[in-house]
Amino acid sequence: MTRLVSIVSGCFNEEQNVELLYERVGAVMASEAGYDFELILIDNGSTDSTAAKIMVLCARDPRVKLIVNARNFGPVRSPYHALMQARGDAAICLASDLEDPPELIPQLLREWEKGSAVVAAVYDRAPDGWLMRRCRQLYYLILEMVSESGAVPGFTGFGLYDRRVIELMRRVGGPYPYVRGLVSEIGLPMARVSFQKERRRFGFSKHTVLSLFEVALLGLISSSRAPIRFATLLGAAMSVFGFMVAGIYLLAKLAFWSSFPLGQAPLLIGIFLFGSVQILIAGLIGEYVASLHQRAQDHPHVVELYRVNFPEQASADPAIGPLRTPSALTKGPDALADGP
Repeated sequence: MTRLVSIVSGCFNEEQNVELLYERVGAVMASEAGYDFELILIDNGSTDSTAAKIMVLCARDPRVKLIVNARNFGPVRSPYHALMQARGDAAICLASDLEDPPELIPQLLREWEKGSAVVAAVYDRAPDGWLMRRCRQLYYLILEMVSESGAVPGFTGFGLYDRRVIELMRRVGGPYPYVRGLVSEIGLPMARVSFQKERRRFGFSKHTVLSLFEVALLGLISSSRAPIRFATLLGAAMSVFGFMVAGIYLLAKLAFWSSFPLGQAPLLIGIFLFGSVQILIAGLIGEYVASLHQRAQDHPHVVELYRVNFPEQASADPAIGPLRTPSALTKGPDALADGP
């Protein structure tokens, strides 16, 4: 019996990598007897010819499926939306920049065959600078300490997810789903496979410091209530400290009225100290309020412009209706080479 594996990858300005990704995935899966595959590529508002090159692949191979977003919906929502479109008995998520090697797929499948519902590909070393590696290590250390369901250091989402896990994530995902946290929260058996991240051969990373910080903060807020509890305890401790300092100064002033002037230094230190703590606590509370606000809005993960090679090109949202396939797709690969 042939089993279907969905291989899912998000793309943003990866025109130099998508064809190589298809070739490497195809070569790996050709050696896996008993498996068929579909390759789901979601274009997250690319400004180059990424979508056009994927459409050429779609015309050549019906196993390649394309979703084109109406705009860039960020590095969290877009890949998750593509994962939710997977039809396979299992889905494998990997980066289209090829830093996640497709040649690891056989190892992921072997662990899945042994009964693991999730197989996390954990990198031993990434081709980053010294500072970035230390920041990542510190982040995972903090996440392990505060997470209520545990964290997997070095796991960026590259791995295999059983159909049961995908359906459970569909139920609890939310508008900004943190996949790594959901996997730990679900708690089904997980195996780990180590690998070395490859240095990208073409292009450059599209992650900015701001986007990395956003994902890191999402992980903390989604995985634990510890930050808000820490804010509460810190606020209480600073309040007690403030009352003690105020009481000491009041008693000193009463006892030494003429010889104990009220200096500017303690006043300024107190203002800045307590002001900074209040801003920190307000910011943490704001993050949780914003998370509740996003859930209340119930926005879709993405809005699709069109999709290719899906059954009847049906939209994931019944309210939107069938999506129109670009007319160039019916003219063959030569017409597609110039863009959609």
